[in-house]
Amino acid sequence: MDPASEREMLWTQISGPWDVLIIGGGIVGAGLLRETARLGLKALLVEAHDFGSGTSSRSSKLVHGGFRYLATGQVKLTMDSVHERQRLLREGQGLIEPIEFLSPGYCGDRPPAWMYGLGLAIYDTIALRWQHSHFSAEEMRGLIPGLNPNALQGGYRFYDAQTDDARLVLRVLHEAIHAGGKAINYARAESLLRDRAGRVCGAAVRDLAGNRSAEVTAGVVINATGAWADELRGQVGQRPRLRRLRGSHLVFPFEKLPIQQVVSFCHPRDHRFVFALPWEGVTLFGTTDVDHNESMSTDPAISVDEVNYLMEAVEHIFASPRLTLDDIISTFSGIRSVLDTGQANPSKESRDEVLWNENGLITITGGKLTMFRHMAQDTLRFIRMELPGRPWPNPRSRTLDELDQAAVDLALEGSKLDDAVKLRLLGRYGVHAADLLRAAQPGDLLPTAGTPNLWAELRWAVQSEQVVHLDDLLLRRTRLGLQLPYGAAELLPRVRALCQSELGWEDARWQVEENAYRELCQRAYSLPQRIEIPAEVSV
Repeated sequence: MDPASEREMLWTQISGPWDVLIIGGGIVGAGLLRETARLGLKALLVEAHDFGSGTSSRSSKLVHGGFRYLATGQVKLTMDSVHERQRLLREGQGLIEPIEFLSPGYCGDRPPAWMYGLGLAIYDTIALRWQHSHFSAEEMRGLIPGLNPNALQGGYRFYDAQTDDARLVLRVLHEAIHAGGKAINYARAESLLRDRAGRVCGAAVRDLAGNRSAEVTAGVVINATGAWADELRGQVGQRPRLRRLRGSHLVFPFEKLPIQQVVSFCHPRDHRFVFALPWEGVTLFGTTDVDHNESMSTDPAISVDEVNYLMEAVEHIFASPRLTLDDIISTFSGIRSVLDTGQANPSKESRDEVLWNENGLITITGGKLTMFRHMAQDTLRFIRMELPGRPWPNPRSRTLDELDQAAVDLALEGSKLDDAVKLRLLGRYGVHAADLLRAAQPGDLLPTAGTPNLWAELRWAVQSEQVVHLDDLLLRRTRLGLQLPYGAAELLPRVRALCQSELGWEDARWQVEENAYRELCQRAYSLPQRIEIPAEVSV
C-alpha cells in the first residue's frame, strides 16, 4: 500500500471509539502503543509532528544505566535502568550495542577519583557484572590518542550501551502496529473532549498534512508528550509542574576526532560530565543541561553559550588534534522534562518518571530512554481501574520482538552484504528487515555517501514509514542530515528522484520541501549564524 493510501485508510478509522488514545509519538508513546496492542486493547497513537521528532531523536544516543544518577541518590532509578539496559542488549542486537567508556580523571575533579571508583563498583554490582577497571595516567594516554596530559591522574574503564534513538522509536512503533495498534503522524490533538461528568474522554484531532479534523473518543486518554505535557495538562486546569531542560551536541567528522570508545570526563568549568561518542560514522560531543525558556518548538537550536561551553570542554580534554568551529558538521538540541523542584542546578533535578490522573487525563513524563518499556507498563497498571476486565502486562515480557534471521538470509541470497550489515538491518527494521531487502532495486544495497546507511533504507522509508516531509526522511528515518555536511545537501538530487518516483512529488512540491529542509538545517542543526547551505552542491 502506498503511503498516501495508508494515511487515508487511517483517517477513515480515526474517530473510534478506542480503548486507549495515546497523544505523543516519542519512545514513551511508542512503548505504550505496543504494550496496549499486545494486550489486545484497541489503541491509537497520534503525533502532532513526526514520530520521534521531539526529544526521542535528539538524545545522546546512549542506552545507559544511569551511573551519574547515583551521585544524586537516585539508586532505584539506576537499578531499574541497569536491568532495562541489560534486557535491551540481549534483545536489540544490531540496534542496541555495548560500548566502552573511558573516563580520565584530573586533579581537582569532583567527585574525586576514589569516589568515582566506588560509584562504578556499586554500578557493576547492580548489573551483576564486574566490568570496570582502573588505569594509570600513562595507560590512559595510551588508550586515548591526543589526551591532554596536564594534571592527568589516571582514569577508569566501564561499559554501557548506545543506539540510534529515532530508529528505536520506529522499530517499537512497527512492532506495535504489527500487534494491532494504529499510529499516525502530523495529527495534532488540539483540544480534549469531555463526557457529561466533565472527565476527559477523547480529543479533537487535526490532520496537519491533509487539512481535516476528527473527534476521537477513547476509554482512556494518555498524555505522553514529554516536554510538552504541561500544554495538555493546562486544558484540564492544572498548573505547570515541569522544568524544561535543553541538551545540545556538536557533531564532528570521525576523521577529525577518531575515537573508538566514549571519552567521558568532568567539564573544567562546573564539573558536569560531558563526553565524546563515536556514533554512526561521526563523533558526537555533548551534552549541555540548561533551562529552555524559549518557545517549545520541536526543533530547538544550540545557543552561542552552549557552543562555547562544549568547545571549552573539547579543548580541555584533547591536546590534539586542535579542533575548531570549522570542523563541526552539524549540531542538534533536544528538550527533556523533569519535575520542577526548584533546584538551582538543573542537573540535580530528579529524572524519575511521574504519573498523574487529572480529571481523566493520564500523564506520563520524565524518565529516560532506557526505561520506555518499564514506563509503559507502569502506566498501564496505573490505569487498570479505568479499563476493568482486561489482561495486564507481564513484567517479564520482551522489550523488543525476536528477529527473523532466516527471512533476512533468504532475502539476501546472492547479495554481498556482510554479517555486520545484516545484523544492523535486523536491529533497525525488525519484523520488516526482510521486506526492506526484497523491495531493494539495483544499486540500493550500496552505502550512502560513505555512511553506514544503505540506499535501500531510504527507499523503504518513503514506501512504508509515513514520510510526509523531507526532514522526516533525512533527520529521522535516516540520520544523513546529521552525518553529512549541510544536511546531506550533496545527496539531494538523488533523494529528489527517489521522492518523486515513490511519493509522487511534483517539481513544485519538491521545491517547497527542499527550501523548508534547507531552512531547518540552517536554523536548528547548524552553528548559530553559520553560513547558508550552498544552493547547488554537485553529487
